[in-house]
Amino acid sequence: MPIGIFDSGLGGLTVHEAVSSRLQHVSFCYFGDNRNAPYGVRSADEVFRFTCSGLETLWEYGCDLVILACNTASSAALKRIQEKWLPSDKRVLGVFVPMIEALTGRSWGDNSPPRRVSVERIALFATPATVASRAFQRELAFRAIGADVESQPCAGLVDAIEDGDMLLANAIARGHVEALLRRMPTPQAAVLGCTHYPFVEDVFRDALGPIAIYNQASLVAESLADYLNRRPEWTGQAAVERFLTSGIPDSVSAKAIRFLGRNIQFESVR
Repeated sequence: MPIGIFDSGLGGLTVHEAVSSRLQHVSFCYFGDNRNAPYGVRSADEVFRFTCSGLETLWEYGCDLVILACNTASSAALKRIQEKWLPSDKRVLGVFVPMIEALTGRSWGDNSPPRRVSVERIALFATPATVASRAFQRELAFRAIGADVESQPCAGLVDAIEDGDMLLANAIARGHVEALLRRMPTPQAAVLGCTHYPFVEDVFRDALGPIAIYNQASLVAESLADYLNRRPEWTGQAAVERFLTSGIPDSVSAKAIRFLGRNIQFESVR
């Protein structure tokens, strides 16, 4: 039984690389909904509908446990999916909680009341839909008090990354950092709240200066390893990887190879 990884496009490959490296004995099946990307400018209902369709696709390929490696889907659709739509024999995990646990120093299953944390000024860079959902602030409030979050909706950044125009992507990322710093000049930490953003992480680091920057991929990998240690029934039997797309396989494969520097071949969903 492979574990599914779902994203609106190519950004979730950063999560796939981290989890497959950390869990080399586990099979993974990646599905990028490239035909409908990006999700970050869509309505909550559209994101919910596309995400449900993506989950159903991965279930058809035997993935009863799926990681939503898409912050927009995790913020705009996951709660609704888990509460009102998800069958009892399936599991869907998001990418927000592992990051917030690391940011606040709270371990999984720590249900104690919210408490003050050392990081009080947080810069959040995310898609417009993720920012509008306020899901990050909601999850943070379950664990911490006294934290001020300044959000920057990074319009255009995912599009430039998906198009492979990294000069434009770098310029857009830098512009969004400058816009946020005008409102919060001295953040103590920054959260890259989209799995596409690690492709331009060096630009964020250079523009923000010497502050802590939270990248989701490695945090999700450690969280998944812990989850599977506690729930081994969700672990597959052999290490195999498969890449699916709702887009044009050759085009998506070429972009993925350029981003990751290794041969990846996507196939059309059946």
